[in-house]
Amino acid sequence: MFQVEKNKYSNSEQLQAWKKTTPARIGISHVGARYTTSAYLSFLRDHAAANDAVFQEVPDEVVKKLGVFEVQTLCKNKQEMLKRPDLGRLFSEETKSFLKKHCKHNVDVQIYFGDGLCAPSIEANVPDLYAAIEAELKSQNISVGTPFFVRYCRVNTARIIAPLLGAKVTCVLIGERPGLLTSESMSAYIAYNARMDMSESEYTVVSNISRVGTPPVEAAAHIAELLTDILQKKCSGVKYSVL
Repeated sequence: MFQVEKNKYSNSEQLQAWKKTTPARIGISHVGARYTTSAYLSFLRDHAAANDAVFQEVPDEVVKKLGVFEVQTLCKNKQEMLKRPDLGRLFSEETKSFLKKHCKHNVDVQIYFGDGLCAPSIEANVPDLYAAIEAELKSQNISVGTPFFVRYCRVNTARIIAPLLGAKVTCVLIGERPGLLTSESMSAYIAYNARMDMSESEYTVVSNISRVGTPPVEAAAHIAELLTDILQKKCSGVKYSVL
């Protein structure tokens, strides 16, 4: 958050024009050593929303509306997911058998959804985001796997899901750690040939998908283009970015 004293600007119109280009907190001014009341209350409101987004659960009704089934990592609840990120990357043998039974195998692209650190992002973004990605990929005859929702999900569930289902490319649409601009932000983590021994640098990431960032439909076009290109180049992450 930035504090700006208006009397330090010789051109107040320039400052106002600057403020209109971003939702970030710039030029909010202060009274003595304190923020103005409106700025302080706005900060408290957005900070509370960010905290709520981390601890909230994705309602069962939201998963049903998406028309997908749900699986859960080894985490028993949200508190354990936050304290034990390692368990948020793993599945029980029973869950892995369920996925193998109910999902398509050996597809070009496997897309699934995870609550991650921002539960509200699922309802806010997935309906438009996934539909647009799927439509674009299928128009190019790229096979798409069975979508599903993972509760208490971490990004590296991809390391298990990809080899389990034989997917060439894995794309997890997951709730992104919220900030003070939105409590509905999502990221897409894409990996070619995801596996247990892959490095973090092998992920290609599209972040800040939200109504105040990159809108879901616009993000979908970019993600679909990335997925198509990654399939052709047979790599992702740092290696993909330098080709």
